[in-house]
Amino acid sequence: MILTKKKNQAGFTLVELAIVLVIIGLLLGGIIKGQEMIANAKIKRTYSAQKEIAAAIYSYYDRYGVYPGDDSAATTKFTNPAVTNGNANGLIAVGAATTAANFACTATGTEQCDLWSELRQAGFITGSGFTNPTHPYGGAIAVSYYNAPLGTALLQHWVQMSNVPYDIAKAFDQQYDDGNAATGSIRGVTDYTAATTGVFTVLFKL
Repeated sequence: MILTKKKNQAGFTLVELAIVLVIIGLLLGGIIKGQEMIANAKIKRTYSAQKEIAAAIYSYYDRYGVYPGDDSAATTKFTNPAVTNGNANGLIAVGAATTAANFACTATGTEQCDLWSELRQAGFITGSGFTNPTHPYGGAIAVSYYNAPLGTALLQHWVQMSNVPYDIAKAFDQQYDDGNAATGSIRGVTDYTAATTGVFTVLFKL
């Protein structure tokens, strides 16, 4: 039997291989860029979430002259579900004391939990009941008159987000404040500045 050499058995040329590698590089670059854009969009959505809560609180104040939760006439305005009157002292807190965030509100009885139901029944945020809203990284949002503990303590109203990944907490501070968890208008309950793991509670000045 006579063997005949088939034609066109040659492999890829260097030019063809180069073209394939360029295409693969472009695809990988597009995927990485796309992931970066998605991550940045998520950071912006989370930052916007606390701004929206702040806007809702100030809109309530403009309408009624008191903060939600602190409203001493809330029981006459909101009945589904029923809420508890605040003391109208200008603080979303227990009396005049610093009040740690409650990220697990379920019922009436405290100003920072009644706040959510009152904002919803007044039409400033969506949903129903007393449950805390959540942010895009899965943690809860709370608002209270609180003494931010790091650095020089700052006692005031804060919008607080729980379970924020360490790198996102740092990104918030670097992009929108001074990059220091102990100073400025964005702070931590614990210091995320040098963290390489974990989740943190991030405070945004109301």
